[in-house]
Amino acid sequence: MHDALPRWDRLFLALELGSSDTGRRSARDWTVDALLFTFAVLAAVSTAVTHQARVDPALVALNLALAAPVCLSLWVRRRHPVGVAWLAVLLAAFSSASVHAMHVAIFSAAVHAAPPRAVQATVGAIAATAVACAIYLDAGFFAYWTASTIAALALGSFIRVRRELVARLRSEQQQRVREARLTERTRIAREMHDVLAHRISLLAVHAGALEVRPDAPPEEVALAASVIRGSARAVQEDLREVLGILRTDPGALDPPQPTLADVPDLVEQSRDAGMDVTVSDALPGQLPELAGRTVYRVLQEALTNARKHAPGAPVAISLTGAPGGTIRVEVVNRAGRDGEHVGAGTGLVGLTERLALAKGTLEHGRLADGGFRLTASLPWP
Repeated sequence: MHDALPRWDRLFLALELGSSDTGRRSARDWTVDALLFTFAVLAAVSTAVTHQARVDPALVALNLALAAPVCLSLWVRRRHPVGVAWLAVLLAAFSSASVHAMHVAIFSAAVHAAPPRAVQATVGAIAATAVACAIYLDAGFFAYWTASTIAALALGSFIRVRRELVARLRSEQQQRVREARLTERTRIAREMHDVLAHRISLLAVHAGALEVRPDAPPEEVALAASVIRGSARAVQEDLREVLGILRTDPGALDPPQPTLADVPDLVEQSRDAGMDVTVSDALPGQLPELAGRTVYRVLQEALTNARKHAPGAPVAISLTGAPGGTIRVEVVNRAGRDGEHVGAGTGLVGLTERLALAKGTLEHGRLADGGFRLTASLPWP
C-alpha cells in the first residue's frame, strides 16, 4: 500500500510505518535528523553573526551559548517533542540564534504531539520571538520569524494528518486481508464437509457389515477391508489439507465443488465472454479430487483477473505435472487495454491461502511488456 501512494506523498509519511518496533533510528531517520541539526547550527551561527554589530560581544557569546542546548535537543525531538519544543521556546526568548532550531522543534511537536499542545507551544514561540527581537534590537525579524513559526506548525500538522490517514488505510487493508483469509478457510471447510461425510459413511457401512456378519466369505471380508483402508487413507489426506480450519458458519452447505474435469467448461465460459484463451494441457490423466479443485480455483481466479484488469488481452494456460511430482499451473496474459476495475487484492490473498493449505505456492507479477503471469505449484499426491 505504501508503494501505491504518490511519490510526493511518500516523502511525508511516518517513518515509523515502515520500521520495526524497536525504537531505533533507521538510516533515513539518521539522515533527516542530521540534516535538521546541521540546518539549526548553521542558522544559529548566521543569526548570531548578523546581530553581533548591534549588541555587546558578551551578549553574542550568550546568544550562541543558549543556542547550543536547543540544537542538541533536536536529537531527541521524536521521543520528547513537547519537552524539546518548550525548551526551545524558553531559550529562544533570550537567544535569537535559537529561533530556527525552535522552528524545527515546533514542526516536530506538530507531527508527534497532540494538536492542542503543539498550538500552545506555537503561541509561546511567537511570544519568545517578540522578546528576542526586543533584546537584539531587530524588530524587522519579528514578522518573518512569526510567519516561519506558523508555517512550521502548518507543515507539521499536514504531515501528522497524512500519517494518520495512511495508518488508517493500512489498518483497513490488513482487516480486509484477515477477512479474505477467514472467508477462504471457511469456504474450503465447507467444500471438505461433503467429501469427508461421504467417505466416513463408507467406512461406517463396511465396518458395520463386518460387525454384523463375522462369518462372511473371505472375498467379501477382503473387499470390505480394502474399501475401509482406501477410505481411511483418503480421509487422512483430506484432513491434512484442512487441519486447523474452523467453520464459522454452520449453515447450509455449498453445492458440490468443481474439479479439473470442469476446466473445459470454465474456459468455454471465458471464451463466450469474449476472451482469447488457449490451453496447453500436459497432465497425464485425472488429478486427485482436492488437487483438481485447487487447480480449478487457480484458473478461475486468473481468468477473472485477466477479464477485469486486461480485457481483450490473449490468455495462455499451461498445465503440467506427473503423479508423485509437482503440478504446475501457469497463466499468462499479455498487455491489453486497461480495465476500469480496481481490485483490493483479496482474491490473490485467498488463493495463496488455499495453495498454502495444499502445501503449494503461488507466484505472480508483472511482465516486461505490461502483461501478467500467475504460477501455482502444488504436490501431486
